[in-house]
Amino acid sequence: MSTSTGPGLNKTLTTLQLWGIAVGLVISGEYFGWSYGWAGAGTLGFLVTSAFIALMYTTFIFSFTELTTSIPHAGGPFEYGRRAFGPTGGYIAGFATLIEFVFAPPAISLAIGSYLNVQFPALDPKTAAVGAYLIFMTLNILGVQIAATFELCVTLLAIFELLVFMGVVSPGFSVANFVKGGWSGQDVFSSAAIPGMFAAIPFAIWFFLAIEGVAMAAEEAKDPKRSIPIAYIAGILTLLVLAAGVMLFAGAAGDWSKLANINDPLPQAMKMIVGESSGWLHMLVWLGLFGLIASFHGIILGYSRQIFALSRAGYLPELLGKVHPRFHTPHIAIIAGGVVGILAIFSDEWFSFGGQTLTANIVTMSVFGAIVMYIVSMASLFKLRRTEPSLARPFRAPLFPWFPGFALLAAVVCLFTMVYYNLLIAVLFVVLGALGYGYFMLTHKRRERVLAAA
Repeated sequence: MSTSTGPGLNKTLTTLQLWGIAVGLVISGEYFGWSYGWAGAGTLGFLVTSAFIALMYTTFIFSFTELTTSIPHAGGPFEYGRRAFGPTGGYIAGFATLIEFVFAPPAISLAIGSYLNVQFPALDPKTAAVGAYLIFMTLNILGVQIAATFELCVTLLAIFELLVFMGVVSPGFSVANFVKGGWSGQDVFSSAAIPGMFAAIPFAIWFFLAIEGVAMAAEEAKDPKRSIPIAYIAGILTLLVLAAGVMLFAGAAGDWSKLANINDPLPQAMKMIVGESSGWLHMLVWLGLFGLIASFHGIILGYSRQIFALSRAGYLPELLGKVHPRFHTPHIAIIAGGVVGILAIFSDEWFSFGGQTLTANIVTMSVFGAIVMYIVSMASLFKLRRTEPSLARPFRAPLFPWFPGFALLAAVVCLFTMVYYNLLIAVLFVVLGALGYGYFMLTHKRRERVLAAA
């Protein structure tokens, strides 16, 4: 019998399910998105960028786990920012997390459409993307236990499929293929490769983006103080191995330049080895969908809990904090995030940025949200260590202050770099934040009432 916490959320999630959510949230990043980084940085340049980002994420997760276990709250980063820096800190962290989690699903749904288009050329990828939203919003509404069990199953299938991919393309593995033109199109490193390496940062982040979403399931975990550290640490280690393997095997399969700027690099890499008619290729396309679905489904869970928590705290309209009377899920929040995502899918019909593909732009917008949230979270960790030294910390960040300090510094470097290379998207991010802050200022009385009732 599960116990409930807060207004209707149930404590049902096990350690294994939380690990499934941690890996599942991210695993689509191993299937697509990252290869856009090859376009400017090349394979070797992007390998260096990815190593830097992997170190940032490893130190970040070990530090972020302290916050998650100390403050197990559905708002996750929003609650950490609010507790450390007050309402405005909460707003900045909440807005950034919303951008990350609401804009990641449309990019993933477009990749789902591209994978299906390989099998059914007459199927419009955008139509398939909308269909994916409708199916998985419904599944999330039906209950967190159903959603988490499904997430674990598709995550395991997705990991299996990535291992199959590496095995099938391994006969064609050639280091010469991987290193040819590996420094931004040149065979030898020079300073000319550096700009491409910095510009590729958002696509290296895509390898790991959203793993922190487990924090938003903390209120629904049976034993968050024990299970969340295990889920996070096992999750980041799993993803590090998979990211390195996928990148190396895909790049060594043939002409890697043909895999840059596409949404389905793994099927195309496999096609170089086994040909278009191979049963292996068709299996990869079908099973590869599980990786995309795992992330898509898991991030819907993440954005809905963030919207729900922000509404419950008075930062968003009260309607968005409603819980379904039968399924005990934030159904209005799930639908609201889906509406925004579906609009994003068709946004290229109204405007485009910087000559990048729609998917690349949506990925970049999502990454902007993530990086700002990482900065606020690490700053919150330092602030709470000072202002709340007696706060119960079941898991303490190792090598403090070096781990969170490196994560914070790396995130700041990423933010400045991304603004430099993606100025138009950065301006859009700031404009959306300013509009949201206007709403935030106008609704302060409701937050005061919520605080008084708490």
